[in-house]
Amino acid sequence: MAQLKKNQANSWLQAGVMAVLVSLPTACMQPNRVEGVVQAPTSSEAKSNSTYADVQNLVNLGPRVAGTPVMEKASSYLIDQYRKAGYITEVQTFTYQKFVDLGSNLIVDNVTIEGQALNGSIPGKLNAPLVAVPNVGRSADFAAVNVKGAIAILKRGEIRFSQKAENAAAAGAVGLIIVNNQPGDLYGGSLGGEAKLPVLGLSAEKGNPLIARTPNTQVNLNVNAKRQIVTGRNVIAHLPGVTQPKAILGGHYDSVAGSPGANDNASGTAVVLAIARNLSNTPQARQIWFIAFDGEEDGLHGSRAFVNAAQPQFLSNLKGMMNFDMVGVNNQLGIGGTSSLTALAQASLPQIKTFGSIRGSDHASFADKNVPVLFFYRGSEPNYHTPNDKTIDPKLLDQTTQVGLDILKRLLKTN
Repeated sequence: MAQLKKNQANSWLQAGVMAVLVSLPTACMQPNRVEGVVQAPTSSEAKSNSTYADVQNLVNLGPRVAGTPVMEKASSYLIDQYRKAGYITEVQTFTYQKFVDLGSNLIVDNVTIEGQALNGSIPGKLNAPLVAVPNVGRSADFAAVNVKGAIAILKRGEIRFSQKAENAAAAGAVGLIIVNNQPGDLYGGSLGGEAKLPVLGLSAEKGNPLIARTPNTQVNLNVNAKRQIVTGRNVIAHLPGVTQPKAILGGHYDSVAGSPGANDNASGTAVVLAIARNLSNTPQARQIWFIAFDGEEDGLHGSRAFVNAAQPQFLSNLKGMMNFDMVGVNNQLGIGGTSSLTALAQASLPQIKTFGSIRGSDHASFADKNVPVLFFYRGSEPNYHTPNDKTIDPKLLDQTTQVGLDILKRLLKTN
């Protein structure tokens, strides 16, 4: 694997690549929620669709969490596929500080209940009574019960996690448990900063029976989490000699902990690879870089590292960056981004749906550097950020690939 090093003479790379912890919206935030039902493809569809095979091969690796050994396997797979399509590849490594749960749980009546520390929780081991707080944890809800010296438990919803934690600490609680308000574990929850007490997330299935228990049950809360430095890996592919592309196509290949990330975002990763395969023997390929970003789910770290390492001239010479994220579920494909590029997309495909500016994915890093951007996205679905994100529709991948190709070719023709 070819890595970008400080002594390489890449015109776009500044000396040293280091991403720092930044406060950004949770990755893949949705402009609206679109429900979708995913139909498993037939065996003939799957066999004939290399893009679908790419998704499944990534999913089969398990959750692709930045900084884990799985990401080395995932990046190696992508490198191999791009090289088979005729491209040279480079791996841009970068580091950042990341909140890591090392195994958090709640022990009730000698039964261990696994949970997930919320990003921003302080670590802690507590033995204290468990007190259910009514509703969702507003100040008035805490006023209705006595949580001083106790571990408060309440439901997710209506107000931010950070506000629930602030209200719990203000009421004298020593710990907080937030129970998901929908089926499944509470993965990827963030407090948006460091809390004053340990905060654990539980699934509705595990948490709701505890809320209904007799008050003041004595429990042990173990929030085992810390911040550590992790190394991310951006996979960059282009034809030999292409040092100044006119366009960048990208999508993140990492997923959240616990989720194999078929739709979010093996789907976008595979579409970018499919477009690269389609163009590999055409003149257009000499005008493009293809990038699989790492660290998106932790705050767009891979794309931030890339644009921060790029020379200003490299970025200013780009006609656009096209980002593909969550494009394997829901029939309606939408686009958003810079007005000039959304207008160009509509000129190519008048029927395409547009939505307002959205910042929750890797194109935002390019937009911050004044690069025109276009975001391809099909909306959220019930399996978003859950262990059930395993299935996509190969026909939607093909459709997105074709739309991306049509718009890209039009973009490259612009002055």
